[in-house]
Amino acid sequence: MRLLVKANVDTERGNEAIRSGKMPEMIKSTLERVKPEAVYFGPMDGHRTMLMVVDLADSSQIPPTLDAFFTDLNAYVEVTPVMNLEELQKGLSQMQ
Repeated sequence: MRLLVKANVDTERGNEAIRSGKMPEMIKSTLERVKPEAVYFGPMDGHRTMLMVVDLADSSQIPPTLDAFFTDLNAYVEVTPVMNLEELQKGLSQMQ
């Protein structure tokens, strides 16, 4: 199951993580654990934001994948199912 994860970091928590020097390690450990296909960072909706594409074998992986965003950064997290071109073509072929 491929997902687009959008995590908007709480400004106060993000500021604390940056001031304490913990933000780089938090990002590094999250990326090592989650192993996203792609990850991007930038401002969105007035917050520091991370966009990640992850491919999970099972929906039961969603809680451990997202937990650090909630507990460490008090982030607002959106998860959207997405597919690559090959998956889209496979799905469309089943509609005929």
